[in-house]
Amino acid sequence: MFRVTPNPISPVTEDSSLERRMHALLDTVRHNERVLQRFQQIELRLVSATDFAAFHDTLVEALAQAFDLPFVTLWLNEDISLIREMLDSVSRSKPGARVALRGRLDPLAGAMPGEPGQAWLGSGDDLGATARAMFYGDSEMPASVAVLPLHQEHGINGYLCLGSRDAGRFTGGKATDLLERFAAFVGAGVVNVAHREQVARYGMTDMLTNLPNRRYFDSRIHDEMQRSARAKSPVACLFIDVDHFKRVNDTYGHAVGDRVLAAIGACVRKTVRHGDTVARYGGEEFVVLVRGDAVHACTVAERVRAAVAALVAVEVEGDPVSLTVSIGVAVGNVEEIADGEAGAARRLVERADRALYVAKHGGRNCVALHRPSSEPAPAPAPDAPALPAP
Repeated sequence: MFRVTPNPISPVTEDSSLERRMHALLDTVRHNERVLQRFQQIELRLVSATDFAAFHDTLVEALAQAFDLPFVTLWLNEDISLIREMLDSVSRSKPGARVALRGRLDPLAGAMPGEPGQAWLGSGDDLGATARAMFYGDSEMPASVAVLPLHQEHGINGYLCLGSRDAGRFTGGKATDLLERFAAFVGAGVVNVAHREQVARYGMTDMLTNLPNRRYFDSRIHDEMQRSARAKSPVACLFIDVDHFKRVNDTYGHAVGDRVLAAIGACVRKTVRHGDTVARYGGEEFVVLVRGDAVHACTVAERVRAAVAALVAVEVEGDPVSLTVSIGVAVGNVEEIADGEAGAARRLVERADRALYVAKHGGRNCVALHRPSSEPAPAPAPDAPALPAP
């Protein structure tokens, strides 16, 4: 005879346990579906971003809002030239704008508790001091963090860093599939938008000096005029011309002349403030947009003049080739800008050009300021003859 040993778990109990597990599994599936939908909605917004600034702001703001995250940062690897050029371009063209954190990967060696190149979730205190500073800047340290690498073909182009004040939000052992999927999208998006920025930059870049070209300047001056009208603060234009440049071409040839222009352009860029717009206007002419009044603009112009005069642009067979520049300065009238921005931009450049004419005929290697008779005359920069109102 067979003796049947009774099952300690009754069919009713077993069914109830299975049902609970099924409900829990369904709840997890539904939760993941909602999370995935939120990620997809953010992805659609990122795809429509027209430039990196819009991409970055959309990413940070959308993640913070959709997932109630007080800490969202994007850190990008500036060892990658494409990314470095994009970040430099954004910081120049949009001074003061919120931009991504940036740095090099080398300092991260040994600073990450997880495996290199893999997503890491855990306590903010477990991150090394170097990683905390790089990924979260000067902000307070989150209680829990998710550090998600952004992979590209030849390595890591950055990290998407999330943080929560809830210590249990991001913990080791939790599934990271959806986070890694989204990070892969962001990584590809960064590369794509960097390529778009590069194409746009090439279309607005003078390839000889690597400065913005006249097309870019014509666009930028309108933006500056609008900002000036809103802020009721002046903007000035410096019109720069290289003195006796034709002699360089005639004496040494156009190849040397090109090197001279590149050296002078780099000198001007280095001398002015980071947020000022410098462009090659054409030939041996450069223009600079400076935020500030006539006194400040003339001070900047004199600094540029002195820097170029002290510059050895190139050497030809051991002989230094040095040149000077003449600079015309004009300041936009805030009321005039408010009345008609397009015309005000054109008039500002024309007045700076007329001031340059005075500098050229005042002996060269000097600064001349355009002074409308209706405006008080500020103290001129050294050697800056005044230009009478037309």
